[in-house]
Amino acid sequence: MPLVGVVMGSKSDEVLMQPALDTLRDLGIEYEVSVISAHRTPEKAREYGQNARKKGLEVIIAGAGGAAHLPGVIASWTTIPVIGVPLARGELKGVDALLSMAQMPSGVPVACVGIDGAKNAAILAAAILGLKHEKIREAYGKYRRELSSS
Repeated sequence: MPLVGVVMGSKSDEVLMQPALDTLRDLGIEYEVSVISAHRTPEKAREYGQNARKKGLEVIIAGAGGAAHLPGVIASWTTIPVIGVPLARGELKGVDALLSMAQMPSGVPVACVGIDGAKNAAILAAAILGLKHEKIREAYGKYRRELSSS
């Protein structure tokens, strides 16, 4: 059963979100991938957020560019952690997306990694999941040890 939901606003975002998928796979974390637009398919975003916990998801990674409302919209419909990945799209090269995610209103937090930081989002998800899942904690610990030895 997937523990992480990886959501992106458009199929074209997949190339920028691929590092998250690769990292989750390398750490042995099951995930699912969905394309949901906060603007074009708002009902789908609502349903996804409301049903995330029922599906067994424990963390959501949401990548979006431009106005980047997707992570915040999903966070408004769930109480599980949402990690936003601002994607470098358009003239502002992701700065607009970064600010959209980092400036969430009080009470509806979205964790936020750097622009195009999909890999870090997966690593943060592993750290969160490692609090509960020993196998993931061990894989994450091994990853960190390997980082320090290179």
